[in-house]
Amino acid sequence: MRRGTRYGALLGPLLAGGATPDLVTRAARGLGLPERGRYTVVVLGTPVPDAVVAEGPDVDGARWWWGSAEASPGSAEASPGSAEAREGGREVAVVLLGPAGAARAAARLRELGAGPGGVSPVVGSLAELGAARRLAGTALLTCAPGSREIVRLDERLPAALLVSRPELSTRLLAEVFGPLLTLVPAERSLLVETLEAWLECGGSVGRAAGRLGCHRNTVFNRLRRLERLTARSLSRPRELVDLVLALEVLRLSSAPP
Repeated sequence: MRRGTRYGALLGPLLAGGATPDLVTRAARGLGLPERGRYTVVVLGTPVPDAVVAEGPDVDGARWWWGSAEASPGSAEASPGSAEAREGGREVAVVLLGPAGAARAAARLRELGAGPGGVSPVVGSLAELGAARRLAGTALLTCAPGSREIVRLDERLPAALLVSRPELSTRLLAEVFGPLLTLVPAERSLLVETLEAWLECGGSVGRAAGRLGCHRNTVFNRLRRLERLTARSLSRPRELVDLVLALEVLRLSSAPP
């Protein structure tokens, strides 16, 4: 993994997006990278650990280049509240992938204690790094506050939609969970924890009760109360979608449930 002023100067314009073909060719030569290849971009929310930038390819043969990609304050992509504006200036890496692909790159960062971080989908050329950087930044925003998660965008698409439109996410949370949020924190947390357990157990009340260490009737009663408070039924697919998305917004909120 490599970093430094020279690498950053060559990567910066590519990561900013809109690079001309001549610039892409010049950067490819300067970095020793193929113009076409299997690339992913990583955006970290904390300083990169020293172990991550050790020289040479990793065990999978992937090659890493670290730089930065601050969005220009006057650019359209840096509009207030945008994912790009919130992500700008953080640690950014371009990875020429080995055979194991982006999943191995994410696993490598977890092994080295990096995070939180977002990993873009795989793109096929240096010219696509700007778009990949934006998607990696969006993936980073799906990490829960205070977490050390390394997540791939393709694993978090619903959450990515929510963080991309924060004003709609706020409205969704208020519309679906409004009455729930008026409860005292301990009571609210109990209902949220029960809903999470029920979802993680595939909608099984019995399995959720085992996970929570309570009687299945207790789980059933909590879920029925949550349905009354939200005016949504867990048995109606469209209303269940509302509840799941609102729960995701709550997870991403800096406030405890």
